Amino acid sequence: MDATGMTLFDYLMNAAATMSGTALAVLGAALAALLACMGSAKGVGMVGEASMGLLTDDPSKFGGTLLLQALPGTQGIYGLVTAFLVLFKIGLFGGLTSLSIAQGAYFLFACLPIAIVGYFSAIKQARVAVAGVNLIAKRPGEVAKAMTSAALVETYAIFALLISLLAVLFANVG
Repeated sequence: MDATGMTLFDYLMNAAATMSGTALAVLGAALAALLACMGSAKGVGMVGEASMGLLTDDPSKFGGTLLLQALPGTQGIYGLVTAFLVLFKIGLFGGLTSLSIAQGAYFLFACLPIAIVGYFSAIKQARVAVAGVNLIAKRPGEVAKAMTSAALVETYAIFALLISLLAVLFANVG
């Protein structure tokens, strides 16, 4: 309880009562970009660390490791694309549409697949890519196998992107 006598529950109920559908849609867009980019940043960093270890011994392997390092970054791009699509769909960049709570919740939930799967798949893809860097260290001719293994994890991020994009594209705003 604070000085006004309001509890945390009271604050949350007041916030929920005053939250608009547009705010929920923007929250969804923010989560799509934020979580997917967080996973990508962590993933790209993980592979970068492993790559630098290899490149101190053999700088000629930069090309293969760079490709592996770039792979976990795609989930962040997917999150940004989804976020921008939501923001354009609700008219945030011109002609803002007033959304009901239900419409806003729809956008929020439409963003969750790429937000959640983007975060976790980027990190999992990075783990596979780090293993690929280790493979390249021992067998330099195996870049294609390392890339293929890491790219398979990407499939699930693409599935999540499709679900989020289709849900946003077919949303009824008006």
